[in-house]
Amino acid sequence: MASSSNTLRTIAMPAGMVVGALLCRQVAWVDGVMRGWLTPAFIFLMLFFTFCRVDARRIRFSWMHLWLLLFQMVGSVAIYYALEWCDVVVAQGAMVCVLAPVAMAAVVIGGMLGANVETMAAYSLLCNFVIALFAPILLHEFGNGECNIWQILQRVVPLLIAPFVAGQACRFGLPKVAGWVSRHSQISFYIWLMSLVVIIGRTTCFLLDYEANRSVEIALAAVAMVICLLQFKLGRMIGRRYGDAAAGGQSLGQKNTVLAVWLSQAFLDPISCVAPTAYIVWQNLVNSYQIYRAGRKSE
Repeated sequence: MASSSNTLRTIAMPAGMVVGALLCRQVAWVDGVMRGWLTPAFIFLMLFFTFCRVDARRIRFSWMHLWLLLFQMVGSVAIYYALEWCDVVVAQGAMVCVLAPVAMAAVVIGGMLGANVETMAAYSLLCNFVIALFAPILLHEFGNGECNIWQILQRVVPLLIAPFVAGQACRFGLPKVAGWVSRHSQISFYIWLMSLVVIIGRTTCFLLDYEANRSVEIALAAVAMVICLLQFKLGRMIGRRYGDAAAGGQSLGQKNTVLAVWLSQAFLDPISCVAPTAYIVWQNLVNSYQIYRAGRKSE
């Protein structure tokens, strides 16, 4: 049973991406009918299931969190200047792949890989707030100059704070419900899988409808792959120094690509969103491999 469950989780993410791409028009139509609320609803439910397992009293910030944040902030500026001479659009796409905060789902995947959930929750809260304050500076400097802090906070805060507060309220007010949720926390993985189908469907439609230079799109996808692999590797190296390689890898490698795609489309050259869109594919292939490895070890 454990082996079949591990196999299902391993192939679920690639399968979800294929379904989202093939049914992109249908997914986009449903999302339109729901007025864009599908993904936020999935993220809220997913994080609620996860945060019901988190004891807020055990959340601690560490030096690992600081090093990860410094890499994102310094690295996003460095990668832009390193690639600007070649192509500004590629530089913008690379920058947003490094700058994007840790994904809400990283806590879910990190928990499946054996990471400390409280460590992941702490970095998720810290990283999303800090990047929300830092990103407008870069987007003003390297983009169209229209981004402000409030626009990003409106996107980040409700989807991060609301499920955290709801999860903690459930832990203290409805302990039996929280206990059931904690025992069935694997449901959050399948909720996240549905949100992945929606995200891939929406971005596929955008790419199909937006005419762009194919060589630039290929360059953006290739750069995203290299950055993705490097961030997972470096994150695990930093995490290993503090006794939690899985938490470090997911914290740095798994990005809030929904936010990254929106930032690219709204405040940079719209075609630069190919990079964070491709990053969705690469990070989920990495996650599938990691889940497969973790399942093999547990067996």
